[in-house]
Amino acid sequence: MALLRSDPFHGLERWAQQLMGGAQTARSIPMEAFRRGDQVFAYFDLPGVAHSDVDITIERNSVTIRAERRPVHQEGDEVLVNERFYGVLSRQVFLGDSLDLDNMSAEYELGQLVLTIPVSERAKPRRIAVRAREDAPQQVTGTATSTGTGATG
Repeated sequence: MALLRSDPFHGLERWAQQLMGGAQTARSIPMEAFRRGDQVFAYFDLPGVAHSDVDITIERNSVTIRAERRPVHQEGDEVLVNERFYGVLSRQVFLGDSLDLDNMSAEYELGQLVLTIPVSERAKPRRIAVRAREDAPQQVTGTATSTGTGATG
């Protein structure tokens, strides 16, 4: 019994890649991000990528993730079917000033990269204490009068 997949444009994409010498362009890394309490979590799918092939750089408020997925077949192997993408994957994420990029951490397991980014202390809601001022100026009540000389005619 064989499992067949029907995709009318798949052959066209492969044909175009073969015309370009088998070159594959960089693809975007799928992402999911959410905030839980005082942390932001960003998950990136990198199936088949070794953790040593993942590079994360930070410049200002921009995080760039670059990874490379390498083929498992070797030179001399007779490739019967090759529908898997390999090559460079990348994603650039722009983050706001409310996140503490200096304390960001990254973990990689089972083809999934997880960035944990704490919310900056200055961005967290806080209360401002109100103190009584003992030598506050007295409040003046009543109407103000003006004195002066004026000519009437």
